[in-house]
Amino acid sequence: MDLRNGPLSVLIPQAHDYRPAPGQLGQGYEMAVLDRVRTNQATATPAQPKGKAGRTATVGLLFALAATVVWSGSFIGARALADTVPPVQHAYWRWIIALTAAAPFAARHAWRERHIILRHWRFVLLASLLGIAVYNTLVYQAGISTSAGNMGMIMAASPVVMTVYEKLGGARLGARRVAGMLIACVGVLLLVSKGRLALDFAPGDLWMLAAALSFASYSALLRRRPAELGALAFLFTSFAVGAVLLTPVFLTSLAVQGGFTPTPGTVAPLLYAGVFSSAIAFFTWNKAIALIGAGRAGLVYYLQPVFVALLSYLILGEPTGPMQVLCMVLILGGVVLGSVSRKALSG
Repeated sequence: MDLRNGPLSVLIPQAHDYRPAPGQLGQGYEMAVLDRVRTNQATATPAQPKGKAGRTATVGLLFALAATVVWSGSFIGARALADTVPPVQHAYWRWIIALTAAAPFAARHAWRERHIILRHWRFVLLASLLGIAVYNTLVYQAGISTSAGNMGMIMAASPVVMTVYEKLGGARLGARRVAGMLIACVGVLLLVSKGRLALDFAPGDLWMLAAALSFASYSALLRRRPAELGALAFLFTSFAVGAVLLTPVFLTSLAVQGGFTPTPGTVAPLLYAGVFSSAIAFFTWNKAIALIGAGRAGLVYYLQPVFVALLSYLILGEPTGPMQVLCMVLILGGVVLGSVSRKALSG
């Protein structure tokens, strides 16, 4: 059965998804080169020169790394709000703040491309549902009834699912990439379980599993972003649509749970989540997906537990022992093995 023509085809990369509409090229969009990257350059366009391809891969990896670092910091903020802000309200205000932060430089792009957005409304709606409305709400919900270690382990499944989507789309992963993914996965599992691979699953673990699947599906879906839809326009629109989708649940939470009291301790983490973890990190992550693909960006995402451990040590004073160091070596080694080209590795 050809999955690329079935009901899951919207999540599977295909070569024809990035053909620009007639007249779209040359209209002077900002960052036009990055916004019109093809999904499969080998079939859709002539192969890039080796030097240019290498620079593209480097930029993509840096974008993925930046997003991962920022998202790692958001875990500390999320823990700070766990007992004071209900999960749905946390997610809702995060995207309201993100929408406000992105408006000065992205709203005009969304207005300029409104007809393109309407033409691809199904794609925008699904991306907003998976990556904006659902993913973070599930993460905040999971934090109520499961440990941070379990959350990290389950979230490690996201890059695996991203790579599976690429494989279903016909991508050739290669032995190094598969080996790197497996090595990094072992490092993540050892890190979050402290070497004890026997954890009890709580209801929050199921919420986190759903969050991991939602994020992986969102990342895979980004590979099918229409070429004519600019990155800034898409980002702003997805924030807006996600906030609208969350509004009914937010109002229900207010009615049932009540609101929270704004204090420096609640506002600061919300601002970090809205400005850095949302407006900035999602933009850089989307760029990384466009440049290097969801699977390779997912390998970089394995670094998140490492950065969380480092930030916890620097900010919270939590110690890092030999087991944590070993896990970091495994994770970093797996990421390098799976992400860096053979030529770069050999010098």
